[in-house]
Amino acid sequence: MMKTKLKNKIVKRKTPLIIAIVVVILGLFGWRVYQTVFMAKKNPGMGQRGISVAVEIAPVERSFIIDMGQFSGTLLPKSYFTIVPKISGRLKQLLIDIGDPVRRDQLVAVLEDEEYQQQTIQAEADLRVARANLEEAKSSLEIARKDLERARTLHQKGIQSDSQLDAVVAQSDAQEARYKVAVAQLANKEAALEASRVRLSYSRIKASWEKGSDIKYVGERFVDEGAMLSPNTPILSIIELQPITAVIYVTERDYFRLKTGQKAMITSSAFSGITFSGQVVRIAPLLKETSRQARVEIEIQNPEGLLKPGMFINTQIEFARREEATVIPVTALVNRNGQQGIFLADIENRKANFRAVKVGIVEGERVEILEPSLISGYVVTLGHHLLEDGATIILPPNLPPSSEVNAKTFRKPTTGEKNSPGVKR
Repeated sequence: MMKTKLKNKIVKRKTPLIIAIVVVILGLFGWRVYQTVFMAKKNPGMGQRGISVAVEIAPVERSFIIDMGQFSGTLLPKSYFTIVPKISGRLKQLLIDIGDPVRRDQLVAVLEDEEYQQQTIQAEADLRVARANLEEAKSSLEIARKDLERARTLHQKGIQSDSQLDAVVAQSDAQEARYKVAVAQLANKEAALEASRVRLSYSRIKASWEKGSDIKYVGERFVDEGAMLSPNTPILSIIELQPITAVIYVTERDYFRLKTGQKAMITSSAFSGITFSGQVVRIAPLLKETSRQARVEIEIQNPEGLLKPGMFINTQIEFARREEATVIPVTALVNRNGQQGIFLADIENRKANFRAVKVGIVEGERVEILEPSLISGYVVTLGHHLLEDGATIILPPNLPPSSEVNAKTFRKPTTGEKNSPGVKR
């Protein structure tokens, strides 16, 4: 019993000492971890000399790269106009409806025309009266002219006096004036008849346009048969679908890189896997003050009529292309002391060497290296935040030599990548 109590006292005395030793060991271990990890993150490359860092690497490629602008926009019809009546009346018949094709100068609606027909009949009757009056005036004028010639002959022979000749001359002049009035009245009645015929033709409403496709489509119907219409009341809207126009808005960053004639590729979530070809046709000469954006119109070939006005679309416009560029992953870029650069992996010596670089085109996860242009081998894509120039690295196993990598990484663009595609499925 006494021995057990003695042992318990000894154990109680040693326990604080053991705990203190463990705390000291853990503190030293934590301080070491802090130096190697957290300090390295705060100042990359510091304190890493002599420490190997496991990294991931990727080959430097000689490949093509495209500077592609990504924009979103809305489709609008190539042309849009509204059919309206020029006269008032009841809509008697509507010959086409929403979605129907319309040809140039096609009859699309008919108004009640009884009133205008009656006006035309009246104008025709007035014209016949005017023609009869003209014939009468012409006959009277011919008689007056003969009387004048006879009076002048008699006056020369001294048979008629001057006063008698003057009376005949006045009568001839009056018949001449009457004839001119009859001619003017006839012209007036002919014009009235033509005006009444024009008004009558307005009761038959046609879809007419000068430019664009010969076939367009009915976009909207605003009234139904039987409606009373006043002049300029909308009846139908007519739209053109081939070609169709995409409208996008660009900021000043991309505004000055756009030019008319540039090719564009258009996609829509409604048609998965289909790409439509387009071309920039108009660029607004100003940027709106409220949005700091400019309107750009792209003409899209739409022979099958798949694209419809109002649809949301995504547009890609190619600004530049490099056929044999030096290309690396974007994740390989780092900043050291205010310089943008990369870490080249020296596979033979297991070292990472920092190189300052100047970048060019950025395409998705790839970036072009402009300077220096003759880099090759591998670049570090993961773990470079722990590296400094000349640091030792741990590489993935089974890597091919740098020479083999350089021989295999060049790839020329295919025909489909060189040319802006049409409609592809």
